[in-house]
Amino acid sequence: MLASTTSALIFCFYIGVILCIGVIAFRRTNDSSDYFLGGRKLSPGVAAISAGASDMSGWTLLGLPGFAYIAGLEALWIAIGLVLGVAASWIFVAKKLRLASEKLGNAITIPMFLHARFECQKPWLKIISSLSILVFFLFYVGSGLIAGGKLFNEVFGVDYELAVYTSVVLILIYTIFGGFLAVSWTDVFQAILMLIALVCVPIMTVYTIGGTDIFHERVINKNINLFNMFTDVNGASLTFFAIVSYLGWGLGYFGQPHVLSRFMAIKSSESVPIASKYGVIWALCCYTLAILIGLSGISFFTEELMDGEKVFIMLTDLLFHPVVAGLFLAAILAAIMSTIDSQLLVCSASLAEDLYPLIKKEISSHQKLAAGRMTVVLIAVLATLIALEPDSKILDVVSYAWAGLGASLGPVVLFSLYYKKMTEISAILSIFFGGSLVLVWDLFSGGIFSLYSLVPGFTLSSISIILLSNMFPKKHNSQS
Repeated sequence: MLASTTSALIFCFYIGVILCIGVIAFRRTNDSSDYFLGGRKLSPGVAAISAGASDMSGWTLLGLPGFAYIAGLEALWIAIGLVLGVAASWIFVAKKLRLASEKLGNAITIPMFLHARFECQKPWLKIISSLSILVFFLFYVGSGLIAGGKLFNEVFGVDYELAVYTSVVLILIYTIFGGFLAVSWTDVFQAILMLIALVCVPIMTVYTIGGTDIFHERVINKNINLFNMFTDVNGASLTFFAIVSYLGWGLGYFGQPHVLSRFMAIKSSESVPIASKYGVIWALCCYTLAILIGLSGISFFTEELMDGEKVFIMLTDLLFHPVVAGLFLAAILAAIMSTIDSQLLVCSASLAEDLYPLIKKEISSHQKLAAGRMTVVLIAVLATLIALEPDSKILDVVSYAWAGLGASLGPVVLFSLYYKKMTEISAILSIFFGGSLVLVWDLFSGGIFSLYSLVPGFTLSSISIILLSNMFPKKHNSQS
């Protein structure tokens, strides 16, 4: 437990800066468009770094290093898949979604965009896409709060449940008041902090143990297979299903509303190319460094850690002065907060912008803003109930939510931008098929069921779009 007064002061300073950003953003938030999408004013750099930070939750500093600590370079396959996914989403989705979402009624949520794209007469597509977001984001937000609870528990010795409550209150304060601008600005601030920590921890580890040769030797001595990305820790060759599963993580980017919202909020479509370069470089650096932290733990600790997902926390505690340690541990909180706040905002937007108007027809922008803030609290409370069960591995919970969103919404968003024959009924059923497959896939094991559920879910959803669009064509279907 790292409970020094110095570290506590650093944490308090960090939280104070975040709250100040929320206050500033609150003064610039006038209506629901500002609150949920920042008025489409994000610069390329802010949009790219905010998109990266919002998807790199605590699992980037806890889950992925923990997996690398256990599996070694096998974890590189996940990193490769994610970097390819980042690049593909910026190349194939960002510009078209930015243009289409503004053209189609200035849509500020993915369900609203899809509803306008297919000129829906009934709200079923908006409802099912919103429900998909709410269901899977509850688990996603819950996993972040689990990480926050573990962090506060480890750093300050706070009771786990109290630690979860503390995390959610801090996030709620600036998310409720500042909305999208506060979330995006804090994402950039938190992203810089995360990157500094990711760079310094492996460098300090190598320096402390005596150089790269000793680093390499210690890892090899523990298990030579840890430095082979084509085998598992037991020396067995990775199966085709295993490699496809790892690479398949990249497919999830097409269906992550908290990332897609940054594409919709960027200042102009002309800003996308430069933003995409920032985004890909950012992802490449962060994922590579996260794996290096896991390898650093292998070389540094002579005894196995009880919980590999705490390798970053333990290294920071042992290697750095309390001032620096407090700052780097705040980076974990930054990673957690930068994702949870974005996800809370997306959930509240789905309720306030997509579902609430179905109940109350006459609703002003200011009423939507108030409803959005109230639903942020509602979603946070429900996610907190999930987070009070701390035994689940962060990476496992994230992978489940990531797969659900990627399989249900990913193909629909992608095809809606490119496939002109796509119809409303194909969109509705593909969301249902993709999400349902993810929900049931992990109930089975062995053989084909060893494949990561996102891959078959994304595939089934894509095939259903093509088949159903041709089986049930619609005349005068809107164009993307």
